[in-house]
Amino acid sequence: MAVNMTDKFIVVGDRVLIKPKSLDERTKSGIYLPPGVQEKAKIQSGYVIKAGPGYPVGPPSESDEPWKEMVSGPQYIPLQARTGDLAIFVQNSAFEIEYGDERFLIVPNSAILLLIREDDGLEEYLK
Repeated sequence: MAVNMTDKFIVVGDRVLIKPKSLDERTKSGIYLPPGVQEKAKIQSGYVIKAGPGYPVGPPSESDEPWKEMVSGPQYIPLQARTGDLAIFVQNSAFEIEYGDERFLIVPNSAILLLIREDDGLEEYLK
């Protein structure tokens, strides 16, 4: 059984792991742009590969309700981003990493401006 290289990644907190969409190297009129011009764009897009557990919240206050089960582990408010979503985010907040000849971005949830959810968006991109 083959293991996907991103299965080893554990995204923490309110961070999202994104595979950036390849930037178009040409303008609509057919002029080729150097990489430096494309990297200065303020907004970028990419596909969500993994999302962290969310925003950590403190333990619930003790109550006078003995029938409730006590929660001892950490609790999180989940993120909206899901695997396969196309995320539009602020590029200045992203941190770039390279792993196994692949380029990924780690983006805080607060930098994501828009999510586009399609059932087969990621599969089409990775083909």
